[in-house]
Amino acid sequence: MARFSKRVGREVLEGHLRLPPWITQERVKLGELHTMKAGLRTSGLHTVCEEARCPNRAHCFSQGTATFLLMGEVCTRACGFCSIQSGQPRTLDPREPQETAARVAALGLRFAVLTSVNRDDLPDGGAAHFAETVLAIRHRNPGVGVEVLVPDFLGDLEAVARVVAAGPAVFNHNTETVPSLYPEVRPAGKFERSLRVLAHAKEMGRALYGDGFRTKSGLMLGLGETEAELLITFEALVKAGVDILTLGQYLRPTRRQLPVRRYVPPEEFAELGAKAKAFGFATVYAGPLVRSSFNAHEVAAMEGISIA
Repeated sequence: MARFSKRVGREVLEGHLRLPPWITQERVKLGELHTMKAGLRTSGLHTVCEEARCPNRAHCFSQGTATFLLMGEVCTRACGFCSIQSGQPRTLDPREPQETAARVAALGLRFAVLTSVNRDDLPDGGAAHFAETVLAIRHRNPGVGVEVLVPDFLGDLEAVARVVAAGPAVFNHNTETVPSLYPEVRPAGKFERSLRVLAHAKEMGRALYGDGFRTKSGLMLGLGETEAELLITFEALVKAGVDILTLGQYLRPTRRQLPVRRYVPPEEFAELGAKAKAFGFATVYAGPLVRSSFNAHEVAAMEGISIA
């Protein structure tokens, strides 16, 4: 297996890597999904699927899964990999939890993923809004699974507990990259803080719901990490109680974000996925186009998750 470069030269940083064939050959086919697309766009709600032009949105839509972006489109942080606008967000919309639940019902979804921008301007980071939305979906749509993909809430473990208590099937918080790259990739984040969030969610979830409660995290590859750093990160995530891991290729949204330093071939993703699995994760998804919510519905069904 070819090793990841420790760091790349200046010529790569200032240049533009050509998309490899295993990325360009994929084509998103949404022709048969007009109903869901139209419903999402006319609802006034935001989905990461459409706004980020996720390469897997056709697959997820066809499986009755969509990822909703809560609490607006303005983030209080400015991460190096993300194209979401940074600034002062608007006041929370109190109608959003019920409107999201209604849209889940109207679209006939079987699984809903809830994520958000960072809301460091709020006392609880938006945890109560997450919890209210989970409860609204579960009340209006019995049997529909819910995954939450949350920020770190600035390490507020009471906020974490509030979200877990609402009963999501899966608690997801992405660590995004290896610790050494946090200053440029996630300058407002802290790797150890993210680990504490995941560990606390797992501990509380197990106490409330038993061993069926699942925690999840994801990493982007191609930002300059080494394989040795990835293996150390895998081990740390397992020790924090993470059950499900996603590994995907970082794709630069615009020229304003960090450049791609390396496109990782599919065979290397497969090898890294196998190595991650050996650390003890229950489920690992690894591939160039894998994203955080990839096959969220399948994980819930496969793991037999049931939150009363």
